[in-house]
Amino acid sequence: MIQPVNILSLLLILSVLFAFGSSGIIPIIKMIALQGMIITIVPLFLHHDLTTGSLIFGAILLMIRGFIIPILLYYSITHIIHKNELDPVCGHNASIFAGILIIIASIYISSKFDFPVIHKTPLILPAAITVLLGGIFFLMARRKAVTMVIGYLMLENGIYLIGASLSKPSHRVVEFGILLDVLIGVMIMGIVLFNIQRAFDDTDTALLRKLKD
Repeated sequence: MIQPVNILSLLLILSVLFAFGSSGIIPIIKMIALQGMIITIVPLFLHHDLTTGSLIFGAILLMIRGFIIPILLYYSITHIIHKNELDPVCGHNASIFAGILIIIASIYISSKFDFPVIHKTPLILPAAITVLLGGIFFLMARRKAVTMVIGYLMLENGIYLIGASLSKPSHRVVEFGILLDVLIGVMIMGIVLFNIQRAFDDTDTALLRKLKD
């Protein structure tokens, strides 16, 4: 019988490939919302000693990751940037090929670790590493500032999933503090996007080279 965690892990891997091949920002924001929901739900299947507090904590994380952060990103696209197209440094086909290489590398890297959670749910660590490396690739292969924010969120999602799958539920207080930092970071990036758009009439980070003292 296929475990729910493995199905969710597979969805995470597919979401990275979808983000690499997408030509619009809004579909990627929807993907980030889906990722946020999945990485919030996965730890609930890994830890069987669930309490009312952990369920409330999970609901708060689900609200922030699955709704608040994507809504802030969507607001930035529709009210600040007014542009849904991507301007990638690396083409979509090449990005998908890179995504496949990342998946293969993640499977190889995860095979070098020996944790009990890997034996129970063998796809979770490859999925977490795929999301983490996918975020790093997104930061390097996209030029728009908002897509770099999305890459940063993917990177944080991968780090969170690795920590949540290998740590105890009592450590989630620290993870919640990190999530609040991410939320504040997204808000600050909204302000930065507004200023970049107002100064250059675009959010291409290559234009920042024109800034002088």
